[in-house]
Amino acid sequence: MYKLIAVWSAPRPEDEEAFEQHYRDVHLPAAAKTPNMRRLVAIRTADGLEGGSSAFHRVAELHFDSKADLEAAEHSPEWGGMRADAGGMIERFGVTLTVGIGEEQEVQL
Repeated sequence: MYKLIAVWSAPRPEDEEAFEQHYRDVHLPAAAKTPNMRRLVAIRTADGLEGGSSAFHRVAELHFDSKADLEAAEHSPEWGGMRADAGGMIERFGVTLTVGIGEEQEVQL
């Protein structure tokens, strides 16, 4: 499995409700239209480790069968729409978006 991990910083406190509404009602549905994607997982990271505060606000995992599937998706109109919306969120809510991409390595327990 090949994954893209998107990490969002927290919006300004006065924008948190509007950010969450936009993320839930606009951005996630746009992301869900990404071609070749097998699974989309969105996490609101409200809690940090051992009672601390979280280092980020939201994390999303976009799962693909292969690097080639992700690369093909990057050239789609749906991907372009999702990227444009992310750029608008960065401008509107003062958030940052950090992305990492790589092969999943499952560890047997």
